[in-house]
Amino acid sequence: MGSLPDLFVPDTTVDDWQNLLNLVTTSGWTWRYEQGETELPLPSAKTVLARPTDLATAHLRVWPVSGVLAIFRFTSEHEIDFDVDLRELQGQEGVDTLCLFLREIWHGVGKPVLMTNEGGSKEHPVLGYDPVMDKVTMLAEDSAVNP
Repeated sequence: MGSLPDLFVPDTTVDDWQNLLNLVTTSGWTWRYEQGETELPLPSAKTVLARPTDLATAHLRVWPVSGVLAIFRFTSEHEIDFDVDLRELQGQEGVDTLCLFLREIWHGVGKPVLMTNEGGSKEHPVLGYDPVMDKVTMLAEDSAVNP
């Protein structure tokens, strides 16, 4: 997987991004929005996604629990893209934290949350939240990780 696998929600809209922002601000998670090195108030999804591409990179840092950081990048309205450092997720507690985080994102956005190997093809995700089974499932194998 690499230590920084690629996580994403495909086929999104500005409204899906706004649902994610609403989830982050109401979840109780710690978060910080930055443009380049500057911390700013969190804008609407419409505002941040309409920024000119030559401006400093916009990203949202989210700590679902202390010591675990997810970084969301506002690169396209058509895909929610983020990273989680697997080195921060130790043991079963770390696996549970990741599974619950992916489940919460699905509940907030209502679309699949998928993971590929670091730098891997998004057409072949290896892990994803399955809302029917209500668990994170290994897509490359026939095994599952319970949230």
